[in-house]
Amino acid sequence: MDTLLFKDPTIKSTIAENEQMLRQLFDACFDITFRSFKTPEGLATLIVYITGITDANKINNDLFRPDTHEWKDLFTDIHLSSVATSSVTHSILETADRLLQGHAAVFVEGHSRCVLLDLKAKEGRSIEEPAFEQTIRGPRDSFTEQVEVNASLIRKRLQSTRLKLEAFTVGSLSRTKTIVVYLDGLVDEKVLCQVKERIGQISTDAILDSGYMEEMIEDVSFTPFPQIQNTERPDIVAANLLEGKVVLLIDGTPDALIVPMTFWATFQSAEDYYERFIFSTLIRWTRLFLFIVSLYLPSLFVAITTFHSQLMPTNFLFSLTSAREGVPFPSVIEALLMEFMFEGLREAGIRLPKATGSAVSIVGALVIGQAAVQAGIVSAPMVIVVSMTGIASFAIPRYNMSVAFRILRFPMLLLSGMFGLYGVAIGTISLLIHLCRLESFGVPYLSPVSPLRFRQLNDVFVRSPRSKNSRIRNSLSLIRRRTGND
Repeated sequence: MDTLLFKDPTIKSTIAENEQMLRQLFDACFDITFRSFKTPEGLATLIVYITGITDANKINNDLFRPDTHEWKDLFTDIHLSSVATSSVTHSILETADRLLQGHAAVFVEGHSRCVLLDLKAKEGRSIEEPAFEQTIRGPRDSFTEQVEVNASLIRKRLQSTRLKLEAFTVGSLSRTKTIVVYLDGLVDEKVLCQVKERIGQISTDAILDSGYMEEMIEDVSFTPFPQIQNTERPDIVAANLLEGKVVLLIDGTPDALIVPMTFWATFQSAEDYYERFIFSTLIRWTRLFLFIVSLYLPSLFVAITTFHSQLMPTNFLFSLTSAREGVPFPSVIEALLMEFMFEGLREAGIRLPKATGSAVSIVGALVIGQAAVQAGIVSAPMVIVVSMTGIASFAIPRYNMSVAFRILRFPMLLLSGMFGLYGVAIGTISLLIHLCRLESFGVPYLSPVSPLRFRQLNDVFVRSPRSKNSRIRNSLSLIRRRTGND
């Protein structure tokens, strides 16, 4: 708020002066409403609120009903039987700030203070099934854009006084409410302090989405790998809180941010902990294999067909040579062309309306691939390789991590096209060095594999039986050890 508008930004005893200051603050704002009337006791009263974010129906039905007799006690006991929450302020700037949050301000002639009524409109999207993190077994609810609703979904799963939710306001213009969630006695205090410190250092006009916050508090910006996990599922948030992690809820965003994040969280899904451990372990190995396929298959194909054809069986080499007969481009250009086309079709399928997006992407891939093979622009084996690569990338549970692998495929392709398998080795070593240097809020990105911690490996490559690796039991035991309670 601009304090230079007034010499003394305090509430006056006359309604006219207070109304003039508020009208000056909210100049050229059509949605600000001023309603003057007299109470049954004959007191001149002014109610100010912003249409749309304040519940006008509650004002009309509760405050303006004919049998309202609470006005005489409004400034004495600060309580209205028809209103859930109220408070008193002497500052016109605080009043304006509360108006922007959905409160209604009540001024009475002769009183140099204002009563603020919490009448925020509760309209919003209802709780629905997750749009991206779907599972066959498990809870079906997901976060919404209202941070209070998201907090309640976590409270329902962790009904403990150890669950702490600290509120921060970020953004000088948006005034976005950010909630830091953690389990007291279990959270890593160093990580928690870093989270609060980085949030306090944010200097920006607005936070419109969790992506804004993610970029501002992450450790390294120039990397394709996400260092903060995001999820739309409350059960995943509860599970990570039990592991001692910190969760951020941002108002207006239907997902949560979880820190710290490790590389291996990429291959974990909520359903891994709802199915039997044998099946979950098999699926996790499948994801790891498909990750390798999505990153290396095109580059290995280009390297072997271009530089190391002697590694292929003779019959396969003859079949491949006949299929590439007449193709005017080398394998690396052919692969890059097909990869760009596949990424274009995938992006088009996302941006188009749901009714036509999936149909256009599938039909477009079939038609363009078949037409390109018949025209002799690309070979049939390359179409198969690119298609298998695309399918493998869809098996990665975290969308932001699959995007990182999609980006890395292109430099790997260029290295394999220039140096063959040596280029693939160079790219792999560079990638490992980069991953080993990454950290997420002080936690090594490849932990617990690098540095190696044997006791924590029971939930990385395999999902141990619950009797051997119960998250809740281990969490409660850790709390008891830290607090000294039995």
